[in-house]
Amino acid sequence: MPDIQKLKDLTLQTRRDILRMVHAVNSGHPGGSLGCTEFLVTLYNEIMSRKEGFDMDGIGEDLFFLSNGHISPVFYSVLARAGYFPVSELATFRLINSRLQGHPTTHEGLPGIRIASGSLGQGMSVALGAAQAKKLNGDKHLVFSLHGDGELQEGQNWEAIMYASAKKVDNYIATIDVNGKQIDGTTDEVLAMGSLKAKFEAFDWDVIEIKEGNSIEAILAGYADAKSRTGKGKPVCVLLYTEMGNGVDFMMHTHAWHGKAPNDAQLESALAQNPATLGDY
Repeated sequence: MPDIQKLKDLTLQTRRDILRMVHAVNSGHPGGSLGCTEFLVTLYNEIMSRKEGFDMDGIGEDLFFLSNGHISPVFYSVLARAGYFPVSELATFRLINSRLQGHPTTHEGLPGIRIASGSLGQGMSVALGAAQAKKLNGDKHLVFSLHGDGELQEGQNWEAIMYASAKKVDNYIATIDVNGKQIDGTTDEVLAMGSLKAKFEAFDWDVIEIKEGNSIEAILAGYADAKSRTGKGKPVCVLLYTEMGNGVDFMMHTHAWHGKAPNDAQLESALAQNPATLGDY
């Protein structure tokens, strides 16, 4: 059985990491990172099957691809606290010559990073290639990816969405972070997309909605359902409804913190709302 309290404690610590990382360099994207904290903590610590160590071929384990690479703070924190690299390295976020750049890159060889994802809209194409490679290799493990809802305004996604169902890539689970916000406002204000559920279903995907996307219990139940639907001829889409800036009261219910760092007073307030559990870096 999953240790829910351990996952909640790790979620609190990951939030602290995110806040401290972007504050230290006055740069980065806390809003979406905080919104996806519960998901990525649970994905790496309960949902995915992972092997010891890291290699780029990924044979014999589940794989994850972060498409909306600007939420790198949460990704780096989760990877570090899952043992991919030292937690102390989080202090180098966005510094010159750091392996932890604002958008993940591969040229520095940071364990856990499989693709560079600074340009939006490309992650699904890569994830589909990895999923098909697993099929060709007889590897029964799954491929997961994460995308922003605003990211779906990029056209390449829809080519990939069409391809996935046409080629029956059924060992793949794509998650859409549906927070309804992007850097310039709400997704409806910038470019309304209508019903994502109806769109994915029209492209012949199996679609699951997790309405409480910041609930670890709901995430565990939803992804157990999602995994049970793999291998049945259709790719699986999880619409994960989250709150941007979750866990920090003044960052929630607004798009303003999509790409803005807290000042000293704001950091102190935010950290007070997320008390330390596992120790800061």
